[in-house]
Amino acid sequence: MNRTLLLVSAAGLLALAALVVGKPPPPPPPPVTDTSHTVARTDEPPATVTLPLVTSSPADGALTLSGKLSGAYVLTGPSEAFAWLELKARPPEAGHRVPVNLALVLDRSGSMAGKKLADAKRAALELVHRLTPEDRLAFIDYGTDVNVLPSRQVTEAVRAELLLAINNLRDEGSTHLSGGLTEAARALRPHLREYRVSRAILLSDGQPTMGMVLEADLLRLARSLRDEGITVSALGVGQDFQESLMRGMAEQGGGFSGFIDDSARLAEVFSRELDQAAGTVARRVELELVLSDAVQAVEVMGVPSTREGNTVKVPLYDLAGDQSVRVVAKLTLKANAPEGQELPMLDARVRYVDVSRDGPAETALRLTARATGDAALMRANLDKDVRVHATRALGTQQMLAAAEEMKRGNRVAARGFLDNARKLFGASASALSGELAELDQTEAAYERASGEEEVRRETRHLYRKTMKNFGQSNSY
Repeated sequence: MNRTLLLVSAAGLLALAALVVGKPPPPPPPPVTDTSHTVARTDEPPATVTLPLVTSSPADGALTLSGKLSGAYVLTGPSEAFAWLELKARPPEAGHRVPVNLALVLDRSGSMAGKKLADAKRAALELVHRLTPEDRLAFIDYGTDVNVLPSRQVTEAVRAELLLAINNLRDEGSTHLSGGLTEAARALRPHLREYRVSRAILLSDGQPTMGMVLEADLLRLARSLRDEGITVSALGVGQDFQESLMRGMAEQGGGFSGFIDDSARLAEVFSRELDQAAGTVARRVELELVLSDAVQAVEVMGVPSTREGNTVKVPLYDLAGDQSVRVVAKLTLKANAPEGQELPMLDARVRYVDVSRDGPAETALRLTARATGDAALMRANLDKDVRVHATRALGTQQMLAAAEEMKRGNRVAARGFLDNARKLFGASASALSGELAELDQTEAAYERASGEEEVRRETRHLYRKTMKNFGQSNSY
């Protein structure tokens, strides 16, 4: 057993535990007893096998689910394996646009004074100009208090009123973030049945100082709105907002997150939010993994999940046409079966609301492997692609832990986690050369960073890279 790799995996698990929402950290999984699915041995050629992709694609559904395991065989007794899954939305229909029920929630607290508020106002004005009379918009601005322009269809008269209200915004007060989001929900609720896509777009430049101020409470609020049918996107602008809060609210709310250093980008981001909302084909997307008796523990890497009995639930974001999401899960196994017997490992099921049919839908597949006591046979049938996906996810856990240490100002620990990531990516250096190059660039920029603002900028760049590497495409 490679002791270094065990320490690397353990550190990644500790970092990932901080992402689990609203619950104490789960007990650690059983020790990993077989790292062969991700670590190539020096005395053997690299994996060349590509296993068949298992695909479930209902003819009338918005989403296609595909996946496979890291190998065709699993060892009897304790071992591990990885499952890789991809969910992809059907292509968009040419010229088709879904009318949207939106609430735009802008922070106008005192810290937004100057360029940030000016850019936020300009972006909001451009968004209003792009809406059609088929769309609804509620406009909420918040500081110490919360002001609301109620949800209305965007006729020319309403558009003029919205433009005037936005132009008249002035910075003032504290950050009542929960008050703004609660009022957005109140404005959207009466029209949920009428509109197939409802979304609150929340912008803040700081941390909440009034109303709900605890991250866990705000994440539960975002999840409760998603369960009602209201998607929540959370956009942070500037240098002082709370990255984990904005990312967590988007994860729990089924929307997008943004780490926007330059407020001049807000117009582009608001425009992309509108395009994504109007192009939505599936909302309230949730992945369920039903585990077989052979699976002792599971770790869904890089995204929040909850486990109830043998079922693991993973909330995912709304998907527009051609958009996708990838998930890697590490399975800790104890297979007790005769040689050659086919064993179910997990059933993957995705439940969602199909926007075109305005009703519930699902798609599912089963992943299986054969039991063997022959380690050489197991290794000869490892999938080269899933090994790369798994190694990328393990290394990205270390990058995420490095970002947390960078945020705390702990340069020594941050460098240690970045070195761990480099070692893991190096196990598949040819396939992960891009990740290694990005890692080198990040570390060099971090070493050059002299002030707190530069460190925060590099920290956010690293956060963005981890989202992409974990297979998520719901960030700006």
